Amino acid sequence: MQQDAHEFLNFLINHINEIILAERNQSTLKVQKNTSGENVQCNGTLPQQNTEPTWVHEIFQGTLTSETRCLNCETVSSKDEHFFDLQVDVGQNTSITHCLKCFSDTETLCNDNKFKCDNCSSYQEAQKRMRVKKLPLILALHLKRFKYMEQYNRHIKVSHRVVFPLELRLFNTSDDAVNPDRLYDLVAVVVHCGSGPNRGHYISIVKSHGFWLLFDDDMVDKIDASAIEDFYGLTSDIQKSSETGYILFYQSRDASC
Repeated sequence: MQQDAHEFLNFLINHINEIILAERNQSTLKVQKNTSGENVQCNGTLPQQNTEPTWVHEIFQGTLTSETRCLNCETVSSKDEHFFDLQVDVGQNTSITHCLKCFSDTETLCNDNKFKCDNCSSYQEAQKRMRVKKLPLILALHLKRFKYMEQYNRHIKVSHRVVFPLELRLFNTSDDAVNPDRLYDLVAVVVHCGSGPNRGHYISIVKSHGFWLLFDDDMVDKIDASAIEDFYGLTSDIQKSSETGYILFYQSRDASC
């Protein structure tokens, strides 16, 4: 069975981060050892583990803020959460900018999905939206191209045409976002080739030294930037094998990495 590229990306980022933290903590333990070779302890506890951010966080991690407004008392509450990639739904004949706009559309919480308002001390109807509070240096966008369809009793590939530009600016940022006008350049695309999630092949397109390179296993070809349009997707809803952008990597122009 084919392994999912998005799952592998998450595994790889988390695994690299775990290795960095383990090496950092090991170095800390060596420094804290006393002359007898035993770990220095305070009040009978082991030295605290080092959980400071790594370069993985500095490069890939962004922050989302979930804003919920109670429709009864108008109180707005917010909650932050970190991300290494944004997962967006795809529609037919659209763009990644529109997909990101839909990602931050206001959702009404009502009926069985009401919001528990602390100010009202009860469940109330509310409006909720997600916005980007901290923009990462490398923005990874996962296009959700595999969708479960009840009529087929399985996941199918959504090959809708989604335009992703060479330049991107996010417009779904929070009011207190740092550097909200940050401009991104497309630097890599993971492409899924095939008709479904359990079959097919992955290739990648990477920008290196001003040139675009297509990697297909051990084959590497130089391509023109205009060829990227071939991987936007299909304009029809006919289910067939396709080569479509699956994970997009955008690098901030002010990134030093």
